[in-house]
Order: sequence, then C-alpha cells, then structure tokens
Amino acid sequence: MSVRAPPGKVCPTPPLSLYVHLPWCVRKCPYCDFNSYAVRRAGHSAVEIPEARYVDALIADLDASALFPQVRDREVVSVFFGGGTPSLFSGEAIARLVAAIRARLNVRADAEITLEANPGTVENEKFAAFEDAGINRLSLGVQSFSDTLLKAIGRIHDASDARRAIEAAAQHFPVFNIDLISGLPGQRVEDVLDDVEQAIAFSPAHLSNYALTLEPGSAFWSKRPELPDADLCADMLDAVEERLTVAGYAHYEVSAFARAGNECRHNLNYWTFGDYLGIGAGAHGKLTGGDGAEIRRQTRWKNPETYIARANAGRAVEDDFPIPPRELPLEFMMNALRLRKGFDAALFEARTHLSIESVGEILERARDAGLIERTETWIRPTPQGSRFLNRLLTMFVPDRRQETEDRRQMKTDRCC
Repeated sequence: MSVRAPPGKVCPTPPLSLYVHLPWCVRKCPYCDFNSYAVRRAGHSAVEIPEARYVDALIADLDASALFPQVRDREVVSVFFGGGTPSLFSGEAIARLVAAIRARLNVRADAEITLEANPGTVENEKFAAFEDAGINRLSLGVQSFSDTLLKAIGRIHDASDARRAIEAAAQHFPVFNIDLISGLPGQRVEDVLDDVEQAIAFSPAHLSNYALTLEPGSAFWSKRPELPDADLCADMLDAVEERLTVAGYAHYEVSAFARAGNECRHNLNYWTFGDYLGIGAGAHGKLTGGDGAEIRRQTRWKNPETYIARANAGRAVEDDFPIPPRELPLEFMMNALRLRKGFDAALFEARTHLSIESVGEILERARDAGLIERTETWIRPTPQGSRFLNRLLTMFVPDRRQETEDRRQMKTDRCC
C-alpha cells in the first residue's frame, strides 16, 4: 500500500507555539514526574531560585532558536509558561521574558499567552504584575477543594488558598482555567462532584479534570497509595462530564472542558500535531522543516545548572533527531485521538505527509472493535475509544520486525 498523500495535496507548515519551562516548585508533589525541583525540603533550608541567571539563559536559548530554519520567520500562535510552578517567578522576570520573546519571534498580536500558577504561591499583587507583563490566560492547579484530599496528595495549599487564588485570577484574567484531579486516594463520586460544583461557582472559561495516574519516577510510584478502583474512577469521569455538560461546558478533549470559544489554543496546537519550540531545562520540542520533508524532536538539557551553562554557550539543545516516518502515525494519533470530535483525514495527511490509507487497515480494525467512527473524510473516537484510549493507541504502534523495509519504502514514497 502506498504511503504517499494524494497527488496535488498541499502540505502547509503547521502552526508554531512556544513552550517555556520554569522547573522550580515549593515542594515536589508525590504524583509528579515532571522535570521539577523543590526549593524547600524537610530538614533543609530553602533553595534560592536563580531567577535572573535562568532568565538570561532562556533569552540566550531564544537567540539561538530564532535562527533555526524551522523557526525563523514563522508566526508563533501561542506561548505557554509551564513547570514546575511558574508563578514562583516575579512579575518582573515574566515581563522580561515576554518582551524578549516578542522581540525575537514573530508572535501574533493576539497570541494566547498562558502561565501556570499554584494556590499558595501567588497573591493578588503578583497576578496584577503577570497581567501587566502580557499574560492573558492563567491556569490554576487547584486539584481539589477538599483539605483532606489535598493533604493526601501532598499539596501545599488548602481549599481557602484555592478560593482566594481563583477570586484574584478572575479580577485580572478574562480567561482562566481550573485544574482538578479525580481518582485521588479515598475519593468518592460525591467528592468529585463537590469539587466540580465549587469550581463551576467561579464560572471559569475552561476547566480541566485529570485522572490521577501513577508515573515512574514519582514518589507515588515507589510508595503507592490506595486508589479508587477502575470502575469507580470511570463513574467519576462520567459524573464530571454529565455535570459540566449541563453547566454549559463542552467536553472537547479527554481531560478538557470549555465554554464556547475558550478552548486552550496552545494545547489544541499540540493535539492537532502542530509544531512547538520548547525552551528551558528539560523542555521538548517538535519542529517541521520548511518543505515538510522532515519532522524533528528536540530536548534541552535537563538539569537547570547544566542548562544555564549550555544555553549561555549557545548549546541549549541536548538532543535533536528526526522522527522516523513509520512512527508518525502513532505520534499523530497520540495527540489527535484525544479530541472528542476527532480529526479530518486531510489533517493527518498535512501533518504527517502520509496518505490516510497508510493506516487504513488499522482504522478498519479500530472501527470493528468499536473504538472509532469513520467516514470518508473524518475519524473520531467513540466514547469507548476515549475511555480506552491506550488500547486504541497500541493499534498504531509500528511493527519493529518490519523496521528496515518500512524505512526503505517510506524514504522513497514520502510526499511534499
């Protein structure tokens, strides 16, 4: 079967976003496997964040990155400050970074610029400074409004901190997101619904509800808490979706709900397999060549001090490698199948430069298994496919036994 996209198919360069990683937290949560570093540990004095030196390194990284052929002269549609806890940085530092980004990259005037914040690390004055710096969307890691559950997952804030932070966010940001987590130790369906009700009362434009997962590298992975069983977790997710739908939120992605027009543009670019430049310690990126002939992954040096030194020397990138063409279907599906509405077959072809029929047999098997619905031009996960997304995605894992032949064939058959 040919993997070439249809003759004459235009393969435009995907939209480009920027991710900025700020890796410090007051304390690392036991469920977190992100590249983050605690500034306070039991029995130890506080570690000072090297804010000015780190911002200098980020700007040096930007200077070098702006010259990449896959970045130069491209429009940036969104910027996201993630972590860690970006709200630990001062308003002055964020303002300096936003100004540096706009000076070096072609950022849209109306670009979505998001900053993650945690209750307990922010106050109203800092939110005002973030707004002045150019942040126009805030994402608050509330996780729960139950003091008992917050303590069980090692959060430093309590419910009253969360409410104050949300009230402050509403004063400064017309669009803000509240993050919740379900499937917490000892949590019941009624607890989840109570969290949702309290979140709805603040009328956020966007709400995320993540299912707690135990990840390698996290404290919970080695010392596992007792969690609700799979059936109870499924009941929680169903209850959340039903309540938020009634409240006027569209369930547009596995874990994301939004009022009309307030979907997270930055994450939508990820989920539609767009490009993103990632800067900061341990940041990842995905960049497409100007002719679409090659899609590459980048990673920055993980340790903050190593990153600072390397970035200042013009070598912030630790690894830079092409995605093998045979792995592109899985890479695409891992993102696009998270969208509840699915995706146009033409998007698959534009982003991967492969024909949709290169995965036609897999799609038929997935449809027969009740995991997707498919028309001639559209593919979307069924409710069962969204529920068992990992099962659906494993169907796209390439057969390693065919790697040599596939590499040879796809090298000669690729389009655009």
